[in-house]
Amino acid sequence: MGKREYYEEQKLKKIVYVFASVLVISIVVFLTIFVMYNKKLKEDSAQSLLELGKMNDIVSNDELEETSFTSDSTVSNMTNSSNTSTEKKETTSNNTKKEKVNTTPVNSIIDNTVATSQNVSNNENVIGNEVATNQVDANNQKVELEFTAPVSGEIMKDFAKDTLVYSNTLEEWTIHNGIDIKADKMSVVTASEAGTVETIKNDPRYGLTITIAHQDGFKTIYSNLLTTEFVKENEVVEKGQTIGTIGDSASFEVADEPHLHFEMYKDGENVNPTLHLK
Repeated sequence: MGKREYYEEQKLKKIVYVFASVLVISIVVFLTIFVMYNKKLKEDSAQSLLELGKMNDIVSNDELEETSFTSDSTVSNMTNSSNTSTEKKETTSNNTKKEKVNTTPVNSIIDNTVATSQNVSNNENVIGNEVATNQVDANNQKVELEFTAPVSGEIMKDFAKDTLVYSNTLEEWTIHNGIDIKADKMSVVTASEAGTVETIKNDPRYGLTITIAHQDGFKTIYSNLLTTEFVKENEVVEKGQTIGTIGDSASFEVADEPHLHFEMYKDGENVNPTLHLK
């Protein structure tokens, strides 16, 4: 073998070695970047899910505050309207009396107005656009509320407003504003107590949801439903009346077994339903 051929062979070997080294380094860098990217993607996904949960909690609180503000404003407007109407009646009555026109006495008008107001007060409480019927017995005495379980089954997840429970869906520890009652899918859900259907909506977190307003400032909320066609908004329902069936529409609890997510509020404050169920 000549020197020229020898040098050419060595040169070829060097090129092969350099190419192989570059290829190995490239593969190592690619694998490293791929592993780091996947890890970062998982962390970003978990963080986004956590932020979504916090954002939904904030939106829910804002909605409650907005609803309270709207109700207060509506009541205030009704009161102002009533006062204005009374002032107009008194002015008209005084003018009529001065002109000596033979009309119904003012005292009779006032008595009729008071009687009408008392009848309305005895039969219903008006709060904004909500109408909650007061329950009375044969002696016209108000009946005390006795909430019953809306579906038969064991409590698979307790109320946890000031503590944390583990969410199989979110894979983290979080609060739980109601109780989850285990039951088969399509099991009948009934009204826990008599009241008026306030809203029927598809909540982004807890799926198909029915809210019923009761007397004494109570509200009950029934979520994770499959159907809600048994009732409609503003309908007066009786205790034990069918209002829906259990489904799996709650995105925040989709990893759990079929159940009813049941919440209760008293004067706008979230309370533990187990303390009020008979």
